[in-house]
Amino acid sequence: MTENRKKPIKKTKLSHDEITAILDSVAEGVFTVDENWRITSFNRAAQKITGVPEEEAVGSFCFDVFKASICETDCALRQTMKTGKPIINKAVYIINAVGKKIPISISTALLKDKNDKIIGGVETFRDLSMVEQLRKELKDRYTFEDIVSKSPNMKHIFNLLPLIANSDSTVVIMGESGTGKELLARAIHNLSYRHTQPFVIVNCGALPDTLLESELFGYKAGAFTDAKKDKPGRFTIARNGTIFLDEIGDISPALQVKLLRVLQDKTYEPLGSVQSYKSRARIIAATNKDLPQLVKEGKFRQDLYYRINVVKIEIPPLRQRREDIPLLLEHFIYKFNKLKGKEVVGVSPDVMKILMNHNYPGNVRELENIIEHAFAVSSENLIKPQHLPEEITKVSTRAPQPGYNTLSQLQKQYILNALERNNWNRYQTAKELGIHKTTLYRKIRKLGIDFPEYDGRSKPKE
Repeated sequence: MTENRKKPIKKTKLSHDEITAILDSVAEGVFTVDENWRITSFNRAAQKITGVPEEEAVGSFCFDVFKASICETDCALRQTMKTGKPIINKAVYIINAVGKKIPISISTALLKDKNDKIIGGVETFRDLSMVEQLRKELKDRYTFEDIVSKSPNMKHIFNLLPLIANSDSTVVIMGESGTGKELLARAIHNLSYRHTQPFVIVNCGALPDTLLESELFGYKAGAFTDAKKDKPGRFTIARNGTIFLDEIGDISPALQVKLLRVLQDKTYEPLGSVQSYKSRARIIAATNKDLPQLVKEGKFRQDLYYRINVVKIEIPPLRQRREDIPLLLEHFIYKFNKLKGKEVVGVSPDVMKILMNHNYPGNVRELENIIEHAFAVSSENLIKPQHLPEEITKVSTRAPQPGYNTLSQLQKQYILNALERNNWNRYQTAKELGIHKTTLYRKIRKLGIDFPEYDGRSKPKE
């Protein structure tokens, strides 16, 4: 019995034409340079992406062909040839033959001869224009200013914001801490004709009454012992802009009276002044408290509540819009990658499960802090459970809650919530979700969603 042995493969040297044919079949742009930075080869994809023909590129300096954002200060090929270390998937911009800015991802490596001597370098690059366009479309669809969401409730708010911004009505924004009330107020200001004027923030819950009054209205020299000179208040500083009164539910009844006057008469008096001043600033208030309940308890003036409650916006907590968590994760990872110079690509499935099941008493701000913590304690490019704050993983293991272990479970809950909001009317639900009703029917069957005995199109049986 003879033993089968593989015959050694004979290595054959490829001709120049064969190498060119192989490089031209690659979808990524590829070019090589010699030690003097002159291009020695330039494949078909490189010509297509840059708009520069091969005969024009070969023999030219690479920086003259690419005009890239890093050519002058941080050339990737130069760095590789200096350190011997390749660079993988670095995002930069180049200017093509017609002057258009093209986003690309580049990778570099050394070229050596048979004696291991460096004779040049090779760079491959990918056109990211489609990726950038998709990212922009997703951003335009799911963000408003710095607010990130694809929740139907939040999209409804997004649609209303331009209309609210164009009016001068007082706005009250209600929502738990960390939901983004200040971001929403700033978005309203930025969309309004007042956007060139100041946006002034006052945290009403952070100061005692006497300090808050002087902070809001200012004071005159001699109003009290340490008042050596006049100090303008926030209403004066705001001029024709917007003043954002955060945590308005925390102000005392005495100060509520003075604030009511500003809303009614558009006038105020600095401490120690006998003269009234006109306020032209728009007021946007915010609170994490139940103002109607405070009115019932006599802790908040009813007339003031009606004055600030001309336009009311309620921001849902994060636990009621869990479909936003993956989107927010991507947003925060992108943000901290930029801030901290890292290349974190995402979170592990276990981390996603933990974060989808967490209840977020601190809402979006809490999620952002969790990701920032992970960036601080890890040097890896994937966030894992051990990178999360201990209190988050403790809650996850100690008290597991009915949550979303898979994407289909998340999708099922998302559709269920929409059906309940629309009284189980499938047509209205599909309209809200922005999908065709047949697509909704198919998802309902696939996800095993059971309907009650009656829905939005029928009456309950007597």
